[in-house]
Amino acid sequence: LPVEPTHEPELTAPIDLCTPDGTRLNPAARGWSRIPLHRANLRGRWGRTKRWDYWAILAGDLAIGLVYADVDYLGLASVWWGDLATGRTGGVDRAVPGAIGFHLPDHPGTVPLRHRDRRLELELFDDGPGPGADPRARANRAVTTRLRGRWTERDGRAAELDVQVHRAAGQESLNVVIPWDDRRFNFTTKAQALPAEGVLRLGSEERRIGGDAGPAWGVLDVGRGRWPYSTRWNWGGGAGVADTGAVVGIQVGGKWTEGTGFTENGVIVDGRLHKVGRELEWSYSWDRPMDPWTVRDPGGALELTLTPRLDKHGRTDAGVLRTEVHQVFGTWSGWVLDEDGGRHVLDGAQGFAEESRSRW
Repeated sequence: LPVEPTHEPELTAPIDLCTPDGTRLNPAARGWSRIPLHRANLRGRWGRTKRWDYWAILAGDLAIGLVYADVDYLGLASVWWGDLATGRTGGVDRAVPGAIGFHLPDHPGTVPLRHRDRRLELELFDDGPGPGADPRARANRAVTTRLRGRWTERDGRAAELDVQVHRAAGQESLNVVIPWDDRRFNFTTKAQALPAEGVLRLGSEERRIGGDAGPAWGVLDVGRGRWPYSTRWNWGGGAGVADTGAVVGIQVGGKWTEGTGFTENGVIVDGRLHKVGRELEWSYSWDRPMDPWTVRDPGGALELTLTPRLDKHGRTDAGVLRTEVHQVFGTWSGWVLDEDGGRHVLDGAQGFAEESRSRW
C-alpha cells in the first residue's frame, strides 16, 4: 500500500532561513525540500550560532569521518578513520579558539573549506557552481566533492586522504528546518548513498576506497542554525543495494526533533527522497552500544536493525563545551517502503547510528 504522505510542508523555491536582520527564524522557512534551498543568512547572537559540515565515508571494513565547523567560540577541523575488522582507529582533531580562519558559506558547498596548521591540512571543495548560482540549477547538474587531508598519526606515520564523492544530476537529499522556536532552530542537509572512490594512506599502508575495492558511499551532514545549549539527538544513515536492485539511502533521526512538528527521517530510493514525517522508535543501549540498534516507524514505512562492528566513543569536556557521543558503524538489515508502497529489503547495507549528548 502507498505510504501516508508527510504532513510537513514541502518547499520548492529558494528561501532565506532567517529574517532580514539574521537573528530570528523566517516563518516561511519552516518546511522540508528535496534539494538544499535555504540560504543560511545567520547574523548576530555570537556564541549560539553553529555552522557545521560533516562528511562520512563508508567503505566496507573502513569508515572515515571529517568535520569542518564554526561554533562561534571554536573552529573545529578533524579527520578520523576506523578499521571495522581490527578495531584500529586514527586521525587528528584540531580546535581553534574564536574559529579564526574558519568560514562556511550561507549556501553549503559553494566555496572551498580549508584549514591548515602544523598538525592538519584539510580541504573540502565541490566542482559545482559558486555562491551566486540558483540552488535549483546546482541540483540539476552532477557535482563531485573532493575530500583531501594530510596529517601525522599518533605513531608518527604520515597520513593522507584523497576521496571523490559523486552526486548525480537530480539526486535528492533530505533538507529540513527543525524549529524549537523563532530564536532556536537548525537547518540541515542530510545526503546519503553518494558513490565514493579514493585512497587513504597511512605510512606505507594504502587502503583503496570504492572501485575494485567494493562499494563505498559518501554521507553529508550540513548544519546551520542556533541550537539550544543542551542537545541530545539520534542520527543514523547508510546505503546499500536492496533485493529489488534499487540503491537505498537510509536517513533516520530523533530526540531533538520531538515536539517541533518536523523530522529528519526519510529514505532515498534510486535518488528519489521519500519523506517520513513521524517520529521513529529507537531501541538500543547507551551503556552497551555494541548491542543491535533497531529503528522502526510506527506508521509502517521502515524497520531496520544496525549490527555494530565498531564504536566511535568520543567525550570532550572543555568548559563551556561538553559532548559525549556513541557512534557505531556496522551493517543495516531490514526493509523500507517507498512512497508508492514498494518494499525494499536490505541485508548488510553499510551504515552507522549514534546518540549525541552535548552542552555547547
